[in-house]
Amino acid sequence: MHRVLVVEDELTIASSIADRLRAEGFGVELAHDGPGAVAKAAELDPDLVVLDIMLPGYDGLEVCRRIQARRAVPVLMLTARDDETDLLVGLAVGADDYLTKPFSIRELAARVHALLRRVERAAQARTAGVTLRVGELEIDPVERRVHRAGAEVHLTPTEFELLTRLAERPRAVLPREQLLAEVWGFAGPAATRTVDSHVKALRRKLGSDVIRTVHGIGYALETP
Repeated sequence: MHRVLVVEDELTIASSIADRLRAEGFGVELAHDGPGAVAKAAELDPDLVVLDIMLPGYDGLEVCRRIQARRAVPVLMLTARDDETDLLVGLAVGADDYLTKPFSIRELAARVHALLRRVERAAQARTAGVTLRVGELEIDPVERRVHRAGAEVHLTPTEFELLTRLAERPRAVLPREQLLAEVWGFAGPAATRTVDSHVKALRRKLGSDVIRTVHGIGYALETP
């Protein structure tokens, strides 16, 4: 049974999330503030964390930093603010995905399942992967490491999966919906902004010349 830590200070929302995830077969623990979340994560070693960005004590960004510093764990971040800067900061500190409030509990459960599937795919790739080389980029699926021009670049699991999908077909234009289906495990025009935000996070880490936008369609990996 996968263990999920839900960190949310609004008790009604926390209870709704916990009830749905338990109904789907997850073991769920709750925390309602920043210090409690870090302590619970250290105690439980959860398989995934659902993390609200606005928390008492210290915010979700700081919680994410502290959790990831101890052990890499998938994080689905919840935010009441639809500000792209906030979303990119969340991805930069180690969040793998995000949902903007208000959201449907059904969609949250689907995101949790998709995140855990990506983790399982990554574990399988570590035993059977072949290093990808595209221009200055080197992507090692066994050690889950990325280098550009010899310098290592630290990516979240979701960023790594997205880059790998693009690198498998360099210069080919991959539609946003296709990337959503292959990386996140779901598709739909309402969720394409998720892809856009992760591409921007990749550009910040790898350089703006690495991924080309094809407006109205999707993205292609260049060969810098």
